[in-house]
Amino acid sequence: MSSNVHLIDHPMVQHKLTLMRRKDASTNSFRRLLGELSTLMAYEVTRDVPLQEVEVETPLEVTTGKVIDGKKLVLVSILRAGNGFLDGMLEVVPGARIGHIGLYRDPQTLQPVEYYFKMPSEMHERDVIVVDPMLATGNSAAAAVERLKQLKPRSIKFVCLLAAPEGIATLQGAHPEVPIYTAAVDRELDSHGYILPGLGDAGDRIFGTK
Repeated sequence: MSSNVHLIDHPMVQHKLTLMRRKDASTNSFRRLLGELSTLMAYEVTRDVPLQEVEVETPLEVTTGKVIDGKKLVLVSILRAGNGFLDGMLEVVPGARIGHIGLYRDPQTLQPVEYYFKMPSEMHERDVIVVDPMLATGNSAAAAVERLKQLKPRSIKFVCLLAAPEGIATLQGAHPEVPIYTAAVDRELDSHGYILPGLGDAGDRIFGTK
C-alpha cells in the first residue's frame, strides 16, 4: 500500500466499523457508530495540524501553551453521505468551517456530475479535509479534489470509512500528493461500483432511505 494511504487501525475504530458492516444494524445505530468512529478518526487526521504558541494564565502563574487555529480548517462534505462524518469530526475541531460539494454518480457511466458547490471564503489560507464514507470508483473524490484545487487551499486530505483498491488508484493517479485516510481497504468493486465486502450504500444507511 502506498505511503500516502494511511490505514487507521486503532482497535476501537476497527470494532465500530465491524458493527457498522452488519446488515441488521439499525439506522440509529449505524448513524451513532459513524459519529463515534469519525471522532476517533479525526484525531489521526489532525495529527499534523499546525500549532501556534499563546500565553495563558493558569491558577498559579502565566505560562505558554500551544493551540490550533480551528478556523483555518475546512471540513468539506461530499453530499450526501459525507454529512454523516461532520458531527463526529466537529467534536474534535468545533471551530472548523464547513464546505459542501454536491456530486451524484451517473448510473450508466459511473462518472460524477456536480450539482452544488459552496465553500468558505479565503480558501487559500485554509487546510481542507474532504470527507466521504466510501472511496469506491474514486471518480467523485477525484472530481471533488480537482474542483477544490481551483481555490488553491494550503493543503487537502481525503478521509473515508472504506476504500476499494480501484478508488485508491483513481484518486492517487489524479492527485498523488493528496493523502488518503481510511479505516479499511476492502477487496474490490462489483459490476455496479459498490465496494465488496463493504457495508452497503452508506448514504441510505445513514438516512434510512433506499
